[in-house]
Amino acid sequence: MSKQTVLGRVTQLAKANINALLDQAEDPQKMLDQLIRDYSNNIAEAEEAVAATIGNLRLMEQDHQEDVEAGKEWGGKALAASRKADELRSGGQTAEADRFDNLAKVALGRQLQSEKEARTAEPTIAAQTEVVSKLRAGLDQMKAKLGELRAKRDELVARAKSAQAQNRVMDAVKSVDVLDPTSELNRFEDKVRREEARAMGKQELAASSLDAQFEQLDALGDSAEIEARLAALKG
Repeated sequence: MSKQTVLGRVTQLAKANINALLDQAEDPQKMLDQLIRDYSNNIAEAEEAVAATIGNLRLMEQDHQEDVEAGKEWGGKALAASRKADELRSGGQTAEADRFDNLAKVALGRQLQSEKEARTAEPTIAAQTEVVSKLRAGLDQMKAKLGELRAKRDELVARAKSAQAQNRVMDAVKSVDVLDPTSELNRFEDKVRREEARAMGKQELAASSLDAQFEQLDALGDSAEIEARLAALKG
């Protein structure tokens, strides 16, 4: 995956409008769960790509530093060779002095080459540094967006559960309204009253039967008294 592609994907995902996506979703919770999985995977992929880009940048920086140091080193060698040549020439050793001057020239050529390589790498390093900075900022935004997704998902689940609970309560209230429990109590009260009336009827019936028996007993008593008085008269 090229750094341009990574940067494009990171920027696109970081700018995603979650609310707009939710408005278009048939099942927001499932959509958020899928987005969380996609974001997590994309973040993992982007982190690997950004790490590779940073690694390449560090290698270029190391190479640049080596070129800078090599330039300085070759410059030092050129200076040392030149001084040695001047020393030899002052001592009349012209041929040996010329050899050291040639060595100084070679060192200066190497110094020039190292400096050119260092200067050539600097724009690329600057561009790569900017890319890495943008990638890191994009990753931070993606991670923040992932946190926002998770918060939205948790909020949505909580709201769904609350709505379900409210619907259950309202359904229960409707069922109470449709099946009025007081009507059941009224029917039960009517049944109790009928049972009480039956008991009262039985009590009245029993009482009337007892009164009849006592009346019969009284009638028998009167007959006996009459018979006794009749016997007395005849006696």
